[in-house]
Amino acid sequence: MPKTPDDLFSLLSSLGIDVTTRQHPPLHTVAESQALRGEIAGRHTKNLFLKDKKDNFFLVTLGEDTQVDLKSIHQLIGAASRVSFGNPEKLMEYLGVAPGAVTAFGVVNDTGGKVKAILDEELLRHDVVNAHPLVNTATTSIAPGDLVRFMRETGHDPAILKVGQ
Repeated sequence: MPKTPDDLFSLLSSLGIDVTTRQHPPLHTVAESQALRGEIAGRHTKNLFLKDKKDNFFLVTLGEDTQVDLKSIHQLIGAASRVSFGNPEKLMEYLGVAPGAVTAFGVVNDTGGKVKAILDEELLRHDVVNAHPLVNTATTSIAPGDLVRFMRETGHDPAILKVGQ
């Protein structure tokens, strides 16, 4: 059974990581979430759940408006071939989230280490990073260094790469 937002918050607290979370109506896309700009400070994220032809899975987290070339990203992230979006079943199986709620925090559910986490280096230049806390009805704000530490604590050493163009 996937972890809940409360499970996530308990883990973050046990690690001494301070976050703030704001509840809001469900947001399924970056475009929908942009209505909250000005209400939630910090760099907002978008997340790509990708797979290659050998069924290697990748979670790419980057700034919400960062452009990515999906035809060549495989070369940057170490995929065996061009990538496509992972299906909703694998997304739920590995990250414990539904489409529209994909988040860097999802690695908490990937206890088998099936997903390679990638953070765009630009994202980490901001004081605050915002991501869904496993559901798309809230946004959690975290310091970038704490996000990296959280990911490492879950067994995911995120690759920090220049993914955006």
